Amino acid sequence: MKNTALLFVLLYASVCVFGQINITLTIPNNTPEGALVYLASNINSWNAAGTPLTNNANGTYSITLNPPIGVMEFKFTRGTWTTVEGDAAGGEMANRTYNYTGQAATLNLTVLSWKDLTGTPPQHTANAQVSIIAQDFYIPQLNKTRRVWIYLPQNYTSSTQNYPVLYLHDGQNVFDAYTSFAGEWGIDESLTTLEQNGFRGVIAVAIDNGNADRLDEYAPWENTEYNEGGSGDEYVEFLVSTLKPYIDQHYRTLPNQENTGIMGSSMGGLISLYAATKHPDVFGRVGVFSPALWFNKPQIYDYVAANAKTYPQKFYLLCGQLESSSMVSDMFDLKNALLSAGFDANEIAYEVHADGQHSEWFWKREFPDAHQWLFADYANQTSNIAPPKVATFSPNPARHTLNVSLNNYNGIPTYFTLSDTTGKTVLERKLTADNATINISGLPKGMYIARLSQMTEVRSKREIVVIDTQQIVIQ
Repeated sequence: MKNTALLFVLLYASVCVFGQINITLTIPNNTPEGALVYLASNINSWNAAGTPLTNNANGTYSITLNPPIGVMEFKFTRGTWTTVEGDAAGGEMANRTYNYTGQAATLNLTVLSWKDLTGTPPQHTANAQVSIIAQDFYIPQLNKTRRVWIYLPQNYTSSTQNYPVLYLHDGQNVFDAYTSFAGEWGIDESLTTLEQNGFRGVIAVAIDNGNADRLDEYAPWENTEYNEGGSGDEYVEFLVSTLKPYIDQHYRTLPNQENTGIMGSSMGGLISLYAATKHPDVFGRVGVFSPALWFNKPQIYDYVAANAKTYPQKFYLLCGQLESSSMVSDMFDLKNALLSAGFDANEIAYEVHADGQHSEWFWKREFPDAHQWLFADYANQTSNIAPPKVATFSPNPARHTLNVSLNNYNGIPTYFTLSDTTGKTVLERKLTADNATINISGLPKGMYIARLSQMTEVRSKREIVVIDTQQIVIQ
């Protein structure tokens, strides 16, 4: 009897603690007959056609959810982001939120309007400094394509300056409300305003997420509960070995580590942190907004703490007290992991805002302060003209041999490495003269990344620093 009673108590407790959320949704009268309605949320990678609702045939739809404990953000759509719900006037509506504590709940909600049925079609908001590099930029590491955006400073075309680069994830939400799935950051407007107020320009590159593949690509390790994640390494190698060399070749950048930043929110914050920890020689400025550390906990803490500081880096950690119940404590643990890795307190900005929510409006508001802190020393430089290329690689494309000509060897030990698109080093040489001829005849055809490193003094310390990176094609 005691065992039976105990089992009953445990079963009853599990129902109470992990109750379902039942949603009944009332839709506008102008909703097309038989329309399919979906819930898009942070628990389904913001897929516009993510989780279907049941049509009750009486002007209402319903759905039952079993979300993870924490803040659920969501919107309703008719399958695309152009058919997302709007406010009473048909305009942009903030994300709905519900703090799920595990208790059963019934929500009666109403769609006030559909944005595409208000007579005012969605408008593009990206400013004139924004363009799309490619709708289908190839990611060899994942064998996929993705849209890639770029913001160029206002004086880019009228000057010969070279600029730092900030890489951002969830590109749909970075510049343009028309393409956003949860509101936009307005990075273009913020950067333009900063430039008008005297802050030096920065190039911003944004990569669209993979919709249903977002969790997989933004997580370095698999989350066994969700059965997703684990392709973060390949995505990061795309950034480092494919996209960055392309940007550095086609635009006037300052390609070194101290002038390269990476930033993202939620899962984008997680992958930004991982990328900067794995490649401290590439990313010197790191924006970690409301990171989804829970998705790869405790692996991410262990990884950060175990990778001792090797390069100067700046980390801007931001979250809000109105996010999930563990967000603030998770961020505090991250700060301690960075301190354990050897970073100084002055290399970490730690911002927790009382009104902060897990939402684009919050990250949009806080971006200018974060950006100014991360790039403060760049803004105070007297010149940001890039030095001439350290080396010339020829021919490119190459077939049997690759000639490397150093512009300023000066007897400093210089190291040449060649990596494939997965980031694997396939060739290493120490250069001892201004010119070297390297045999590449045994390598397969394809694209490679050539890096030159030198023993250089960095803040009174002797360290090996990457001084040049270029893309090489072997035919």
